[in-house]
Amino acid sequence: MAKMVFINLPVTDLARSTRFYEAIGCERNAQFSNDQAAMLVWSDTIAFMLLTHDFYASFTPKPIADAHATSEVLICLSRDSRAEVDAITEAAVAAGGRGDIRPAQDMPFMYGRSFEDPDGHIFEPMWMDVAAATGAIHADDSVAA
Repeated sequence: MAKMVFINLPVTDLARSTRFYEAIGCERNAQFSNDQAAMLVWSDTIAFMLLTHDFYASFTPKPIADAHATSEVLICLSRDSRAEVDAITEAAVAAGGRGDIRPAQDMPFMYGRSFEDPDGHIFEPMWMDVAAATGAIHADDSVAA
């Protein structure tokens, strides 16, 4: 079995959050969804598990963070182009999220923006030209030497 990542996120309105995640490109897996949780598949190996607060609380003794007030996690989503970074950010805003919560990162080898889902969880879609980024890092190393 391939290694998988399930990102469990507490949500205040499961139906609203499900619509939001579908709007940014996830597919709902009905087999692992009910009135307490929804599995939204991002890729073959990554899924978001959206959990009502009561259900989420059954997995941890810690209080649930208010992601609008505190930072709990930053989720970076790779995209294949600058245009895809813009498209997912715009889709997030259109679906009820908040876009560009910090300035965009715009470098010749990397481009990134940010958005929050309706519950305040922060996402950072980004595109990177790995070869150009590696070259930029090595150029900085030779200047420091």
